[in-house]
Amino acid sequence: MTASTSSIVQVKRPDLVVPGETFESVTEIVSRPMEMKLPSWWLITFCVAVSGVLLLKSMLAYLIWEGIGIWGLNNPVGWGYAIVNFVFWVGIGHAGTLISAILFLFRQKWRTAINRFAEAMTIFAVICAGIFPGVHIGRQWLAYWLFPIPNSMGMWPNFKSPLLWDVFAVSTYFTVSLMFWYVGLVPDLATVRDRAKSKVRQMIYGIFSLGWRGSNRHWQNYEKAYLLLAALATPLVLSVHSIVSFDFAVSQLPGWHTTIFPPYFVAGAIFSGFAMVVTLMVLARQLFNLKALVTIGHLERMNKIILLTGMLVGYAYGMEFFMAWYSGYQYETFAFINRATGPYAWAYWIMVSCNVISPQLFWFKKCRTSIPIMFIVSIFVNIGMWFERFVITVTSLHRDFLPSSWGYYSPTWVDVCTFIGSFGLFFTLFLLFLRFLPVISISEIKNVMPEADPHYGEEH
Repeated sequence: MTASTSSIVQVKRPDLVVPGETFESVTEIVSRPMEMKLPSWWLITFCVAVSGVLLLKSMLAYLIWEGIGIWGLNNPVGWGYAIVNFVFWVGIGHAGTLISAILFLFRQKWRTAINRFAEAMTIFAVICAGIFPGVHIGRQWLAYWLFPIPNSMGMWPNFKSPLLWDVFAVSTYFTVSLMFWYVGLVPDLATVRDRAKSKVRQMIYGIFSLGWRGSNRHWQNYEKAYLLLAALATPLVLSVHSIVSFDFAVSQLPGWHTTIFPPYFVAGAIFSGFAMVVTLMVLARQLFNLKALVTIGHLERMNKIILLTGMLVGYAYGMEFFMAWYSGYQYETFAFINRATGPYAWAYWIMVSCNVISPQLFWFKKCRTSIPIMFIVSIFVNIGMWFERFVITVTSLHRDFLPSSWGYYSPTWVDVCTFIGSFGLFFTLFLLFLRFLPVISISEIKNVMPEADPHYGEEH
């Protein structure tokens, strides 16, 4: 074999794994956060996050005791922070399955360093999202009416309600995402089991690794299961946030009743999800010294997707105004003019500034590859996406058809504390994940390294 042929056979991807890393060093890098002594920053952050969980529990207990009158809801704004936060958290959880399933089916190798991270974020965000509609129903003890089982009154759920569609869509999305995440974890849990020095760790990781031994039969079954779950999860990426958008789109209310909502919501969910992945990945990459496996190449690719989806979201903003004008429907036109110039104009322009203007920095390679800039932009994007959900929900409701029915929605301290507490729950789960589970897929990282090529190292 000639030298030129050898250089072609050796597939080198220096932007996926830093050159010089070996299979052994990859295992060490991923296992270090689980085996090292607990760092002080982790303990401090975990205590703060647990405090947020306690705050959330106390707010929910107060809500159940007193009723939803303690929220800032009024007439005509019957939907407030609860629905805004629900849509926000579901959107955050959208990028994980996209990175895992769709990019896996398209054989995008750059997903290997970030898919485990994003999948965990998906599961934890959906858990946070599920809290808000669960407590928004008012009589929480009757939540079982949402499910298709005969209840005590012999009634069945209203299958024409998009709120019921949410129950099926989000629960299915959560179940498939959890299975997909767990199946991908099995080989790495076996690695942690074999490296464990205490019998307790060996037993716990041994139970969850399902007797994995790395045999040829195990790998064949694993790859089939992973592929089937990826194919099953792919339509969910597009369907779950489309169905969430139906909460608004199937109504007759000006500002909500529009066919652009499903693709608009999906693009926005991918937009906010990738931004949250960048925010958390930059921090974990620095704190756990994962720079050899999570390279600038991975972050740059995610920033390109943020730029693309940000432009799609900006297009949707403009298209909404165009269709309101083109329809000639005066109430629709008023709803959108009111968004930009009415009492909530401050929220609308924060949304536009964060979601449309800030991602434009990623046209420049220096900005796409700058850690401080991408971190700041990702935070702006998540702020903007929360305000997008706030603008859609509140500004379409607060001015009804009659001026006598106009009102102004202001959240109470309970609304704000509940939202802050949901972040506490999210970061509590995420910090536990960082500590006790491999944050990067060891087997998939090794698969994209040059050493995995059967012709690696062949000489003349």
